[in-house]
Amino acid sequence: MKMKLYDKGVYLLNGTELVQDTPDAAAVIKSRTGDEAEPARAKTQTIAYQILKEHNTSGNMEHLQIKFDKLTSHDITFVGIIQTARASGLEKFPIPYVLTNCHNSLCAVGGTINEDDHMFGLSCAKRYGGMYVPPHQAVIHQFAREMLAGGGKMILGSDSHTRYGALGTMAMGEGGPELVKQLLEQTYDINMPQVAGVYLTGKPEKGVGPQDVAIAIIKEVFASGFVKNKVMEFVGPGVANLSVDFRIGVDVMTTETTCLSSIWKTDEQVKEFYEIHGRSEDYKELNPGQAAYYDCMIELDLSTVKPMIAMPFHPSNAYTIEELNANLMDILDDCDKKAQVSFNGAVELNLKDKVRNGKLYVDQGIIAGCAGGGFENICDAADILDGAGIGADEFTLSVYPASMPVYMELVRNGAAAKIMAAGGVMKTAFCGPCFGAGDTPANNGFSIRHSTRNFPNREGSKVQNGQIASVALMDARSIAATAANKGYLTSACDIDVNFTKPKYFFDKKIYENRVFDSHGVADPSAEVKMGPNIKDWPKMCALTDNLVLKVVSEIHDPVTTTDELIPSGETSSYRSNPLGLAEFTLSRKDPAYVGRAKEVQKAEKAREEGGQPYEALPELKDAVDVILQKFPDADESNTGIGSTIFAVKPGDGSAREQAASCQKVLGGWANIAHEYATKRYRSNLINWGMLPLVIPEGELPFGNGDYLFLPGIREAVAQKAADITAYAVKNGALQEFHMTLGELTDDEREIILKGCLINFNRK
Repeated sequence: MKMKLYDKGVYLLNGTELVQDTPDAAAVIKSRTGDEAEPARAKTQTIAYQILKEHNTSGNMEHLQIKFDKLTSHDITFVGIIQTARASGLEKFPIPYVLTNCHNSLCAVGGTINEDDHMFGLSCAKRYGGMYVPPHQAVIHQFAREMLAGGGKMILGSDSHTRYGALGTMAMGEGGPELVKQLLEQTYDINMPQVAGVYLTGKPEKGVGPQDVAIAIIKEVFASGFVKNKVMEFVGPGVANLSVDFRIGVDVMTTETTCLSSIWKTDEQVKEFYEIHGRSEDYKELNPGQAAYYDCMIELDLSTVKPMIAMPFHPSNAYTIEELNANLMDILDDCDKKAQVSFNGAVELNLKDKVRNGKLYVDQGIIAGCAGGGFENICDAADILDGAGIGADEFTLSVYPASMPVYMELVRNGAAAKIMAAGGVMKTAFCGPCFGAGDTPANNGFSIRHSTRNFPNREGSKVQNGQIASVALMDARSIAATAANKGYLTSACDIDVNFTKPKYFFDKKIYENRVFDSHGVADPSAEVKMGPNIKDWPKMCALTDNLVLKVVSEIHDPVTTTDELIPSGETSSYRSNPLGLAEFTLSRKDPAYVGRAKEVQKAEKAREEGGQPYEALPELKDAVDVILQKFPDADESNTGIGSTIFAVKPGDGSAREQAASCQKVLGGWANIAHEYATKRYRSNLINWGMLPLVIPEGELPFGNGDYLFLPGIREAVAQKAADITAYAVKNGALQEFHMTLGELTDDEREIILKGCLINFNRK
């Protein structure tokens, strides 16, 4: 594969020529354009800069205060978001807000709980003036592509894969509190992000799909953090060689690079997409200026990309399928060893058992969701399966079209029939296979999926019960080729197929007949329907002058995903019940965490109620006695008691705020990390009033079970102290060490001081 990373600045001239920012750059640019090269001015020529400028309300392009055009959430997140906004004085949705039901629409777990959430969503759409998409109609991002995206617009979603850059829309996935701020007509505050160019040339070879290109990019950039918190901007002549569906498939996976957002140049093909969907007025041509400056650049020749497979347990753990087949036992052995590390030896994964006659036999193939469930992906898969059979053995194939309009067109053009005749199963729009709530494999099962993530437990494993399976990510075409080969791993480039490439016809009658649309008109008389599982957020107190924290979990994995902090899958049924959901916190990573956190919380509750914390937690007295020797003024009136966790690099993955809020409702007051994997997880911590503490790399001055003391922490936050002095209680003495909080806006500091966003907004 031909991919080059430029870690220094690069100019893009006329959209077609790269010039590195070297001492000779000015002369080259002058000769090509007649203009002077100046990075500061050329940075304003990116597509990303122009869109951010149009949405910034601060008047300062270094410190942005963004107001979005539209919002979207799904049924795992919208109850908590609306409950938070209601507690903060919400009267109506000030901008279009779409509530989709594509995550916990599977009611096998939780009984009526899930449907209660849906009724809550419908009633809120009526009362506050939103849109409501019922279960099975569309996955969140497909509906947004079909009905919400617009050239030059910005959309904020509560799902991390909120990415519509291929359609000219800059979209971001953030935790629920950031949507709450928009609902309360506040702003999304960030420093001007850097922009990473992705310069595409060439044309993919037959059989290579968008997931292959995406995995190839993720493999190159994830570990180094090359595009972390940057906007990825796709440019270059290769863009024109990709269909819009192909671009969408690459774009949605940019989340797995840990970038902030994405945007693509647009053209006549994108214009046609909007025309097909009856929204031609929403198209806008987007191109970088004559000389645009990018902070870094990825240059990729699409013709050199081969069919890829991302092995467990991360999209970056990637190989070409050819490479995997050539080094099968070694790579499978490596995966088995990684499982031992990831699961602390609690359960054994043995992928080497999947090798039959020198070939890798797969248990399950799935094409689904916002990444795989697009029209073109499924049509190409159907062509590969036409006249084939998946066999009558263990291998199964499920296909989930991303929306009912896509499904209907697949029925009309015969693609669905080809898949079903081959032995595949067609299912309705559902995100379950992506987050572990649908098509869960048997123990030691190996699933190949065109979906977005393959983190540990994403397929439904319950390690604490001795059950484990694993997922590899692949493109729909190679999944179909594997299915046609009756479960033996096969590259789509190794088969002879005629891709028919049927034209797509969008029929919006389904949505007109089924989707509730208030057209932005609120109805204050509409009653909000509250099922018995839907609970308000518990009260949270303000940050105290000092803090005593007990370390209740210590995690040394290189990265701790949000799925490990709060598991997805069957927990979805409890997402509307803060305390009910909190019982699952770290359950698959550190099952003892909840009990430890609750013990500490007893002391804090006693303190808040005017009681004696030591009676609730006797061991606390010994630690406090040591603290009082140096800080005699620290007492129950000014010193809060809470828990904290340490993780090396927490927060990769989902935007779900519950990764932070579940710790908070259990008495968590901080996270300590060497680095936060994503902005969105750190923002979730802040919005729930938790301290996002950073400690330098090296030997930790504390361990699991130790007590820490943070004197004057309230003042330190308020006064923007660069250094946070802390003490570990060790062997009857205080051991001093230092941490930082990183950059915080004034509002973020106030949120932490008041204890959470709800308190911040409470009148």
